[in-house]
Amino acid sequence: MSDMLHPDAMTWTEVLIRLGAATLLPLLIGLERFFRNKPIDFRPFVIISVGACGLLMASIELLHSATDPQSQIDPTRVIEGVITGIGFLGAGAMFRQGSYVQGAGSAASIWVAGAIGLACGMGEIWLAAMVTLIVFVLLVASGPLTDKWDAGHGEGDERSD
Repeated sequence: MSDMLHPDAMTWTEVLIRLGAATLLPLLIGLERFFRNKPIDFRPFVIISVGACGLLMASIELLHSATDPQSQIDPTRVIEGVITGIGFLGAGAMFRQGSYVQGAGSAASIWVAGAIGLACGMGEIWLAAMVTLIVFVLLVASGPLTDKWDAGHGEGDERSD
């Protein structure tokens, strides 16, 4: 029973750092969306990232603790499943009215939150931080342009994306 309470492939410190990064990094993106009154607030970004991180760490732990050499444990399948599933979540954030698409920025940001979580789950915190920084800067820098576009076209409300 005590073996079930201790990670095999990583230390508790590594687990906490990975989960902490998977919590804090997408929070930055989520808060940008929240403060700009976008349709998705900050919570889904964090939840998706932490979930993706946890699933990948669990698969790494399972792979590390597998005793059967014939076992077919493949963490890359978890990555594929997470990215596909988050794609469906992101698609639900987008709405189309004629030629006007609303929510594409939030949908793409949700997908990136999953990628950030996966990078954290692999222990590639530097990569997750760089992705976060690039997306955050893009969202902040493009905000005035997209707001002006929305206002000039008269489509959607202040929560358009």
